[in-house]
Amino acid sequence: MQIVPENKVLGAKVLHADLSKPINPLERKQIIEWLGNYGVLAFSNQDLTPRQLRDFSANFGELEINVAKVAQDPELPEVMTLSNMVQDGKPLGLSDAGQDWHTDMSYSKMIAFTNILYGIKIPYRNGKSLGNTEFSNMHAAYEGLPQDIQASLENKTITHDFNKFWEKMRQVKGSTRLPLTPEQRKEKPPVIHPAILVHPITKRKVLYANPGYSVRINELPEDESDELLAFLFAHQLQEKFRYAFDWEEKNVLMWDNMGTIHNAVADYRPDEHRYIKRCQVAANLFF
Repeated sequence: MQIVPENKVLGAKVLHADLSKPINPLERKQIIEWLGNYGVLAFSNQDLTPRQLRDFSANFGELEINVAKVAQDPELPEVMTLSNMVQDGKPLGLSDAGQDWHTDMSYSKMIAFTNILYGIKIPYRNGKSLGNTEFSNMHAAYEGLPQDIQASLENKTITHDFNKFWEKMRQVKGSTRLPLTPEQRKEKPPVIHPAILVHPITKRKVLYANPGYSVRINELPEDESDELLAFLFAHQLQEKFRYAFDWEEKNVLMWDNMGTIHNAVADYRPDEHRYIKRCQVAANLFF
């Protein structure tokens, strides 16, 4: 395998990889190191079955089964379908359009290490791909904070709530999502994480807050918490921290959820079809 950086902020392409085949321990170690250092890895021209995607993903930690239990592969519940396509009046997957910026699984006691997506059908318009995925670098976001705010966050914790994100997604036009049931809310109650994490791969500090799930800085009064969170959300989305990945069919996209936040751009119509398989990997190798 060979690594080709995309820019100085985030992202790299990995060449000469065939993810349909088992990887050896040295390759696994190399991918983990690259993921920490570059944040986002892209593997082009991959031919994967859902099982091969699942097997590759399982090299990097425990695979999550989404609490909503929707859009899952019937034989492989760890593999989820993201799509706006409909067949016989039924959605083929769960739409991720309009998600806004977030970090997957910050709502879980065991946070996420990586997401691994396989693009099967990608919409295009005028020769350009749609539904691209944006990222922002949380190493750089932390390092770019004023020193007084860095110091004030050192011993702070943040509550993250899955239902905040789910309810926002239910308001997106055309959404078919139902409210979470009491059982689902009980399965994924709000959780608390440090506002600042030491990244287990890079050993550098990262800002662990995101607009999708973060609801409260627990050690502050509510109004001060709201004000500081609003500042952090605006700060972490500055252009100088960001990178956008342009999808192509047969791409595998892999990113580090501890060191980045991300957003799927909702710039495609219902008739512009998108079909992606996804695995989410917990950070149990590190915590």
